[in-house]
Amino acid sequence: MANIQKTASTGFPFFGILSLIFITLKLCNIITWSWWWVLAPLWGPFVIGLGIVIVCLVLLGIVKCFSRK
Repeated sequence: MANIQKTASTGFPFFGILSLIFITLKLCNIITWSWWWVLAPLWGPFVIGLGIVIVCLVLLGIVKCFSRK
């Protein structure tokens, strides 16, 4: 009997594939973007998530400040 392992799927790796496409286009001189923009699909989601967390913390602080009065 074969030993079958099940792996968890994390979904479609959209940003990873987009990064590979942008890197390929940059190396083939099809696009002349800065490397910051070519690699944006790798760091962009992290920055957006961090921004959301910061906004939520600021809003939470404002709500707590006004609820004390």
